[in-house]
Order: sequence, then structure tokens, then C-alpha cells
Amino acid sequence: MSFFEIAPEIIGFLMIGAMLFAIFIGFPISFTLIFLGIVFGAWGFGLKLTIFLMTLQFYGSMMEQTLAAVPLFVFMGFMMEQAGLMERLFKAVQLILARMTGSLFVAVLFVSVIFGAATGIVGASVTILGIMAAKTMSESGYDVRLAAGTITAGGTLGILIPPSIMLVVMGPVLEVPVTDLFAAAILPGVMMAVLYLVYALGRCWLNPTLGPPLREDQIPGDRSHVWREFILGLVPPTILIAFAMGSILFGWATPTEGAGMGAFGSVLLTIGYRKFTWKRTYDALLKTLEISVLILFLVAASNFFGAVFSRLGTPGLITDWLLVLDLSPSLIIIMILAMVFLLGWPLEWVPIVLIILPILQPVLVEMNVNMTWFAILVAVCLQTAWLSPPVALSAYFLKGVAPDWDLKDIYFGMMQFMTVQIFGLVLVFMFPWLALWLPGYLYGN
Repeated sequence: MSFFEIAPEIIGFLMIGAMLFAIFIGFPISFTLIFLGIVFGAWGFGLKLTIFLMTLQFYGSMMEQTLAAVPLFVFMGFMMEQAGLMERLFKAVQLILARMTGSLFVAVLFVSVIFGAATGIVGASVTILGIMAAKTMSESGYDVRLAAGTITAGGTLGILIPPSIMLVVMGPVLEVPVTDLFAAAILPGVMMAVLYLVYALGRCWLNPTLGPPLREDQIPGDRSHVWREFILGLVPPTILIAFAMGSILFGWATPTEGAGMGAFGSVLLTIGYRKFTWKRTYDALLKTLEISVLILFLVAASNFFGAVFSRLGTPGLITDWLLVLDLSPSLIIIMILAMVFLLGWPLEWVPIVLIILPILQPVLVEMNVNMTWFAILVAVCLQTAWLSPPVALSAYFLKGVAPDWDLKDIYFGMMQFMTVQIFGLVLVFMFPWLALWLPGYLYGN
């Protein structure tokens, strides 16, 4: 047998190897997937069928209505960021808890939950939180490592807390309704925020110098003004998010319709807070276009790549191998999560969700693993990977807005919260009801 006559299943393994090599040395992911799909598809089963698959997958991706929610949710996040709501809310919480040890940690995590529900973009969340909190924490004598860990960990909550962009993309990939994923992510997302808070305040309780109260000269005498700022910063975005998410969770609107409501409401909020300008709106639209094109084009490219890979028969071969090993579903899931965690160092969530998960899905389906629970496990695992050196992109986002903080201190701070995240991942793994109770309650699944 010559080199060009090897079994199609083996060609699939070569295809994956070439893909990983190309991504790691820096080739653009989308074009790499398309090029490799054409080359290896033509090698494995002919160029004519490969072009047909590419046309079919690109058309199918463009017709996927759920994915239309991606640009709408992204735009909603950028407009709420421009309205200045998060800065107002952060300052209000900070002043309300001024005499409390570790009050700024509470303020950061409280705002993280609200902002995480407004935008699922980690880079934007970490950057905004860093701008709001880093300077104040330094001036207040807060421990840099604990402060950096709190900001970066809080920023990753957007991956998990609905309406997460990642969950919108992951739903069609794993063939799970996005509404189920949104409902399943709420309790684990809140749990992760509570774990961060318990850890930060616990450290402050053991050593109050890590997060001292604000100085008396920083505390305003007019408490009514502080409460007014808190209400104005909290109530409008909470109502908007509740309407957008509530309409989706209770079945009153599809994810795309709910995202449209949220995007329109964010424009009204910006107008109401007198922050609306055509230049800011244009900037938000431009950023939305950039991120949406990046994600959606990659969705189409990865669908084509996955279709070629499946047509070669390699996923079936992998499934047969793993079933022959007679490993328990729990052990298989642990192996997959370990791989996702390691791939999360050099890669963002997009290629992992769109390329790696479809390869492994047949094994999990064959073992009757609940895909909603598995999706939340992957989401928490990818959230953990954002804080794990040596890459840990969150560190560079924070360093960019807090140049006085040493990168080594940021790393050490993130690693503390990465340990907390791993504990949270173990809890979701050991107690699946954390992810499955709310979807079951709402939809009877």
C-alpha cells in the first residue's frame, strides 16, 4: 500500500495533527481549517464531494438562527459598557461597604456578576474591571496578588453566566437547546462567584491587611447620594437583563429574539443615561462586527472541517477504541476535561468548542452522558483555563490597564483563584444537579 492509499480513518488523524501544528505556529484558524478540509477531503474521498460538503456546511451555518444571537448579545455588552453603568455601580458598592474589610473585593465580584450577564467577552470584562478597580485597590493598600486574582477571576464569569456567547455557540455544536444551557449555567455561575467571594473575604478575615477598609476621608457623609448611585447603577441593567434572559428561559422568546430585546434595551439605557453619541454607537457596532465575524466565520469553517473529519470515519474509529477500553463514562469525561484544560492554555474557547468537542461527542452520546451537564463542565473548565499559566490571556488584559502591577504578582493571584475554580469544577462534576436542576424544573427535562 502506497502512502496515498492509506485508510481514510488514518487520514483523519493526520488531518487533526496538521490542524494542531498549523494553529500552534500561528496560522489563522479559519483559513487553516478550510484549507486542510479541502486538501484532506480531496485525498480521502475526492474533491467533488469535498466542495459539496463545504457548500452545504457554510450554507447550514448561515441558516442557523440561534447564531444570530451572537452579534446582538455582543452589541448589548458594548452599549452597556459605554453607558458607564458598571463604574457607577462599582463606586456605589465600594462606598456602601466602605468600613468593611475587603469591601473592594465584594464590589469587584458583585459588578462582575452583573457585567458577566451583560457581555460574555472575557477580555472586555477583565479590562473594564481593571480600569475601575486596580487604581483604587492600589491606593487603598490592597494586596496586589489577591486584587489581581479577584479582577481576573471575576472577568471570566462572563464565559459561564448567561447570556454567554460561548453557550450560544456550544448549543448547536453539542445539539443541546441554548435555553437548556442558559438555565443550567445560572446556578454554577452564581456558585463560582460565591466561591471567589468566600475565598477573598476568608483571606481578609485571616489577615485584615490584605484588604483594609477605606480611609475616613474617602467615605462621603451623604449616604443618600451613595444609595441613589447604587440604585441607578443596579436597577436598570438588572431589569434589562432580567427581561432579556427571562423571556428566553420561560419560552416567551427565542435566544435571538431575547438578544434583540437586550440590544435595543441597551441603546435605550445609553440614551437614558445621556451617554449616547453616534461616535460611541459606531465604535460599538464596529467592535461587534469584528468579534461576530471572527466567531461566525470560524463556526462555518469548523463545521466544514468537522464534516470532512466525520466523512473520513475517524470519529467512529475513536469511539470504537474508547468503548473497547471499557472505561467508565466518568473517567472518559475526566480525560476530556483534562485535555480541554490543557488546550485552553494556548487556545481560546472558540476552536476548542468548535473543533475538539464535535470529535468527542459521539463517544459521550454512545455512553448516554447528559450533554447539558457535560457542556457546563466544559464551560467551567475553559473558565479555569483563562487563569492558568503559562499563557493566561487574562493576565495580559489586566496588565494592559494596570501597568504598575508586576506580571508575576498577577500570575500568582490568578493561580489562587484557578485553584478555587478547580474546586468548583469538582463540585459540578460530583453533583450534576447543580447544572441540571433548573433546566429540569423549567422544562421538565
